[in-house]
Amino acid sequence: MRTGVAGHVILAICALVQAAVPAAAQAPATTASTPAPPLPTAAFAQLPFAENTELSPDGTHMAGLFAVRGEQRIGILPVLGDQSKSVIIAVPDQTEIDWLTWVNDDHLLVGLRALMAVEADNWYVTRIIAIDRTSGKITRLLWDLKGQNASDVVWLPKDGSSEILVAGQDSIYDNADFWPAVYRIDVKTGRKKTELRSRTGVMDWGADHLGRVRYGIGYRDDTTRATLLYRSAGEGAFRSIERASLRDDERLTVPILFVDGTDNGLLYKDRDDGKTAIAEVNLATGAEVRTVVAPDAGDILGAIRAPDGSRLLGVHVADDLKPVRWLDPAMAAHQDTLDATARAARVRIDSYSRDLKKMLVRISTPDNPGLLYYYDSTTGDLSRLAAMNERIGAKRLSRAKLVRYKARDGLEIEGVLTMPRGRAATNLPFIVLPHGGPWGQDELTYDYWAQFLAERGYAVLQPNFRGSTGYGAEFEKAGEGQLGFAMQDDVTDGVRWAVTEKIADPKRVCIVGASYGGYAAMWGIAKDPDQYRCAISIAGVANLRREVNDFGGTLRANLYRTQWKRMTPDFAAVSPINAIDRIKTPLLLIHGKKDVTVDHSQSARMYAAMTKAGRTVDFVSLPLADHYFTREADRLMLLQSIESFLAKYNPAD
Repeated sequence: MRTGVAGHVILAICALVQAAVPAAAQAPATTASTPAPPLPTAAFAQLPFAENTELSPDGTHMAGLFAVRGEQRIGILPVLGDQSKSVIIAVPDQTEIDWLTWVNDDHLLVGLRALMAVEADNWYVTRIIAIDRTSGKITRLLWDLKGQNASDVVWLPKDGSSEILVAGQDSIYDNADFWPAVYRIDVKTGRKKTELRSRTGVMDWGADHLGRVRYGIGYRDDTTRATLLYRSAGEGAFRSIERASLRDDERLTVPILFVDGTDNGLLYKDRDDGKTAIAEVNLATGAEVRTVVAPDAGDILGAIRAPDGSRLLGVHVADDLKPVRWLDPAMAAHQDTLDATARAARVRIDSYSRDLKKMLVRISTPDNPGLLYYYDSTTGDLSRLAAMNERIGAKRLSRAKLVRYKARDGLEIEGVLTMPRGRAATNLPFIVLPHGGPWGQDELTYDYWAQFLAERGYAVLQPNFRGSTGYGAEFEKAGEGQLGFAMQDDVTDGVRWAVTEKIADPKRVCIVGASYGGYAAMWGIAKDPDQYRCAISIAGVANLRREVNDFGGTLRANLYRTQWKRMTPDFAAVSPINAIDRIKTPLLLIHGKKDVTVDHSQSARMYAAMTKAGRTVDFVSLPLADHYFTREADRLMLLQSIESFLAKYNPAD
């Protein structure tokens, strides 16, 4: 099997960055009786200046996905000073960027994921490229392997050296090479040697911060049982220390990191209240040593490790008021200093240097996409790098807030409500915008879809229906068996709450969503046909007979099918394509042909079935669009199509 990085282009980014980052335009002066005119659609379609930004270990360069000439590109550029030596590289066609990370000051790793035809099926295939910051040279790592996945980075050096550990499969067939070995690879040359041979049944490997492979995770998909293998010092034999039935929601206590000089590791632990803590545990004996962190508010979403991987700096928490809890005193002090510069905004430290003294900082509000800064704590300088959307600049758009309402069975649901600026706050045209996933969460942050819709005069509710993450295990498990049932009712009940509160005009309600949200939009007009005036599904799933791409050939296909089956007792009974006879309202379908997350055929078949049944349906098929609309032209067409459809079927005026 072969994949390729095709058509990469290395360019000087200097002129492009200058064009993309002018001084933020200031909103024209207005009076209370003269609201600012609505922004054009193109302003919301502009790609953000950068996403997934990562500061180099020495703090002098940043990498990320940059908006260049209307498309996202992998970029590496100096944070300050002369940018003529910067490079930009095209994202390979039919490929998504999974992650970016620095190996050392001069080399960037990029994880790629593509959907490929393998033996009459579609499989997700992953690979890595390394990019030399000084020359722009691209080195393919483990591309000679013949397996599905070869992008599992097990360890990165922290001393500036160039050798890394990566696990990869060398076969798609059931033999010894199917199970990944661990390779030591020089990112400068791509040369590799085997660090640890494959072991039958073990699909994942992990190392400590010194680069010693300390654990493996065994898994059998026929039983969905997993096993944790462990060795103390990275040498000698592995032994089984724990087993878990993943089908029954048991999970292995896989270390987040190892405590130096001991058999102890930090790992996630389920609390009695259904939320998550991080505890230190002796891996050899299973004895708990101490609780490291257990936030009072919000659930832990992820750990933040020190650049050298040796200790915990903090945790991400599902708390809009304080989304990061810093355990490291220096980082906590940096956060306090930065918060003091913008008390009415969210200040997020995106990335930091190895000495924790230089960092990339995002300052934003729910009504503005924000600004990107570079903070040097040694000098106290906070340097503005770019507006995330220079067409919006510093303009404040529609205000958003968190709201809570009761579902029909009494469960409390939280959502984000955005009210259109310059309009009375009652009897408004209304959009309910369920999120994707369904395992996800809408937060009180800038959302370009919600702001675009509000700018067109609609109140927008983004409900975090049961099954959403961030509210603890009990709330998430409340979604099991309820896909198409109570999960959908939570969305409908949000509309009814808004009507009761006199926010929404009950005769002017539309449901809009993408991915799982697109499914919810289609199913909403089938399940509650009198509730909505129209619906818009973007990259939505119309047929739930199988997960979107049949799990992409993953080893855990049986487990994932089992988990999905637990979400609803009958896929066919809650698939929109099987309920077209109940649909009364107009439906708009939008889908990109280069979507490798939800197959384009999901919308194409729904359109054909709706047309055959004589229902009102429009279909906007975008030949170059991916799942996330990372081309500005596609994003503009997306928003223009939404705008035209709403103007026809649910006008705001």
